[in-house]
Amino acid sequence: MSTVDSNNSASFDATKLEGRGGFTEEQEALVVKSWNAMKKNAAELGLKFFLKIFEIAPTAKKLFSFLKDSSVPLEQNPKLKSHAMSVFLMTCESAVQLRKAAKVTVRESSLKRLGATHFKHGIADEHFEVTRYALLDTIKEAVPEMWSPEMKNAWGEAYDQLVSAIKSEMKSSSSSS
Repeated sequence: MSTVDSNNSASFDATKLEGRGGFTEEQEALVVKSWNAMKKNAAELGLKFFLKIFEIAPTAKKLFSFLKDSSVPLEQNPKLKSHAMSVFLMTCESAVQLRKAAKVTVRESSLKRLGATHFKHGIADEHFEVTRYALLDTIKEAVPEMWSPEMKNAWGEAYDQLVSAIKSEMKSSSSSS
């Protein structure tokens, strides 16, 4: 279900997601508009996003090897800052191009690697749910003047499609191990 295209980014055909409606033009416009407003603060927002995850689910910290023996406060941890920004960027960039590409596309990484990593660390549905909530809450706080039920649904749909692509690769990791 996933492919690697010529520019070395992995992709997942979103049209193959069972029971999913497409990502509409209106949803795309809301995501693009809000992402354009947030982009310049991606590092700060990525960190807020991860701090929210850890606030909701403190045990999630155990999933990150670079946090296990660190005495540095989370908000000052350079590895967390770097990881948080790259995850936030990847999630948002994936959402922005979803309709245009008609599939989930991830740069700088591959869905296969993301799936394998999430599988190896035992990421479960509840982890994805906490992350979804934290992402939507972070975006709501970042662009309160734009936030609406429609924007929440647009970002939620984009996130759900990314997670479906990652879970699909997690399944193939589990069957190949």
